Amino acid sequence: MRRLYYAGGNMLMADSTCKAVLRYARALANSNKSDVVMIPVITEGGSLAYGHLLIGPASQMFSTPVENSQNEPLDAEAIADLEERTQRLQPSRPTWPSEMTDVPDLKDLEYNFDVDLDSGQGLDSGQGTA
Repeated sequence: MRRLYYAGGNMLMADSTCKAVLRYARALANSNKSDVVMIPVITEGGSLAYGHLLIGPASQMFSTPVENSQNEPLDAEAIADLEERTQRLQPSRPTWPSEMTDVPDLKDLEYNFDVDLDSGQGLDSGQGTA
Protein backbone atom coordinates (compact mmCIF):
# COMPACT_ATOMS: atom_id res chain seq x y z
CA MET A 1 0.00 0.00 0.00
CA ARG A 2 1.04 3.58 -0.58
CA ARG A 3 -0.19 6.90 0.68
CA LEU A 4 -0.58 9.45 -2.11
CA TYR A 5 -0.27 13.05 -0.94
CA TYR A 6 -2.11 15.58 -3.05
CA ALA A 7 -3.60 19.07 -2.53
CA GLY A 8 -2.98 19.14 1.22
CA GLY A 9 -4.55 15.73 1.82
CA ASN A 10 -3.77 12.09 1.18
CA MET A 11 -5.30 8.87 -0.06
CA LEU A 12 -4.40 5.28 0.75
CA MET A 13 -4.23 2.96 -2.25
CA ALA A 14 -2.54 -0.10 -3.74
CA ASP A 15 1.08 0.22 -4.87
CA SER A 16 0.26 -0.54 -8.49
CA THR A 17 -2.60 1.99 -8.53
CA CYS A 18 -0.45 4.71 -7.00
CA LYS A 19 2.35 4.14 -9.49
CA ALA A 20 -0.12 4.22 -12.39
CA VAL A 21 -1.52 7.54 -11.10
CA LEU A 22 1.97 9.03 -10.84
CA ARG A 23 2.92 7.86 -14.34
CA TYR A 24 -0.30 9.34 -15.74
CA ALA A 25 0.27 12.61 -13.87
CA ARG A 26 3.75 12.87 -15.40
CA ALA A 27 2.39 12.19 -18.91
CA LEU A 28 -0.33 14.82 -18.43
CA ALA A 29 2.22 17.37 -17.21
CA ASN A 30 4.48 16.67 -20.21
CA SER A 31 1.47 17.16 -22.51
CA ASN A 32 0.24 20.27 -20.68
CA LYS A 33 -3.19 18.62 -20.20
CA SER A 34 -5.43 17.73 -17.28
CA ASP A 35 -7.94 14.99 -16.50
CA VAL A 36 -10.13 13.60 -13.73
CA VAL A 37 -9.51 9.99 -12.72
CA MET A 38 -11.41 7.65 -10.43
CA ILE A 39 -9.28 5.26 -8.39
CA PRO A 40 -9.91 2.67 -5.65
CA VAL A 41 -8.84 3.88 -2.19
CA ILE A 42 -9.13 2.86 1.46
CA THR A 43 -11.13 5.33 3.56
CA GLU A 44 -10.17 6.55 7.03
CA GLY A 45 -12.52 3.90 8.45
CA GLY A 46 -10.81 1.13 6.47
CA SER A 47 -13.50 0.46 3.88
CA LEU A 48 -13.09 0.38 0.10
CA ALA A 49 -14.25 3.45 -1.85
CA TYR A 50 -13.43 5.32 -5.03
CA GLY A 51 -11.65 8.65 -4.97
CA HIS A 52 -11.57 11.24 -7.73
CA LEU A 53 -8.45 13.22 -8.58
CA LEU A 54 -8.10 16.21 -10.84
CA ILE A 55 -4.61 15.84 -12.28
CA GLY A 56 -2.94 18.47 -14.41
CA PRO A 57 0.37 20.17 -15.21
CA ALA A 58 0.43 22.00 -11.86
CA SER A 59 -0.38 18.90 -9.77
CA GLN A 60 2.10 18.34 -7.00
CA MET A 61 1.90 14.86 -5.57
CA PHE A 62 4.14 12.29 -3.96
CA SER A 63 3.70 8.92 -2.32
CA THR A 64 5.16 7.02 0.61
CA PRO A 65 4.93 3.32 1.46
CA VAL A 66 2.61 2.24 4.27
CA GLU A 67 4.10 -0.36 6.60
CA ASN A 68 2.12 -3.38 7.77
CA SER A 69 -0.77 -2.66 5.43
CA GLN A 70 -3.33 -5.25 4.38
CA ASN A 71 -6.11 -5.69 1.87
CA GLU A 72 -4.87 -3.60 -1.02
CA PRO A 73 -7.84 -2.33 -3.05
CA LEU A 74 -6.65 -3.83 -6.31
CA ASP A 75 -8.72 -2.83 -9.33
CA ALA A 76 -7.06 -4.17 -12.48
CA GLU A 77 -9.56 -2.35 -14.69
CA ALA A 78 -8.75 1.05 -13.13
CA ILE A 79 -5.02 0.42 -13.49
CA ALA A 80 -5.42 -0.69 -17.11
CA ASP A 81 -7.45 2.45 -17.81
CA LEU A 82 -4.74 4.68 -16.32
CA GLU A 83 -2.02 2.85 -18.27
CA GLU A 84 -4.01 3.18 -21.51
CA ARG A 85 -4.55 6.91 -20.93
CA THR A 86 -0.84 7.31 -20.22
CA GLN A 87 0.08 5.43 -23.39
CA ARG A 88 -2.16 7.66 -25.52
CA LEU A 89 -0.23 10.71 -24.30
CA GLN A 90 3.14 9.22 -25.23
CA PRO A 91 4.71 9.82 -28.64
CA SER A 92 4.02 7.05 -31.10
CA ARG A 93 6.68 4.41 -31.45
CA PRO A 94 7.38 2.28 -34.49
CA THR A 95 6.19 -1.27 -34.28
CA TRP A 96 8.31 -4.11 -35.57
CA PRO A 97 7.16 -7.44 -36.86
CA SER A 98 7.84 -10.20 -34.39
CA GLU A 99 10.49 -11.60 -36.69
CA MET A 100 12.64 -9.39 -38.92
CA THR A 101 13.75 -11.93 -41.51
CA ASP A 102 15.75 -9.43 -43.60
CA VAL A 103 18.13 -8.64 -40.69
CA PRO A 104 20.57 -11.42 -39.78
CA ASP A 105 21.12 -12.33 -36.14
CA LEU A 106 24.45 -11.23 -34.71
CA LYS A 107 25.47 -14.84 -34.23
CA ASP A 108 25.18 -15.33 -38.01
CA LEU A 109 27.51 -12.46 -38.89
CA GLU A 110 31.12 -13.30 -39.58
CA TYR A 111 33.82 -11.04 -38.18
CA ASN A 112 37.57 -11.51 -38.19
CA PHE A 113 38.75 -10.72 -34.68
CA ASP A 114 42.38 -11.43 -35.67
CA VAL A 115 42.80 -8.27 -37.75
CA ASP A 116 45.70 -6.10 -36.56
CA LEU A 117 44.30 -2.58 -36.92
CA ASP A 118 47.62 -0.95 -35.95
CA SER A 119 49.45 -2.44 -38.94
CA GLY A 120 46.71 -1.56 -41.41
CA GLN A 121 45.81 -5.17 -42.17
CA GLY A 122 42.27 -5.53 -43.21
CA LEU A 123 42.22 -2.30 -45.20
CA ASP A 124 41.89 -2.42 -48.97
CA SER A 125 45.35 -2.79 -50.55
CA GLY A 126 46.89 0.46 -51.59
CA GLN A 127 44.42 2.41 -49.51
CA GLY A 128 45.95 3.98 -46.42
CA THR A 129 44.29 6.06 -43.81
CA ALA A 130 44.16 9.81 -44.18
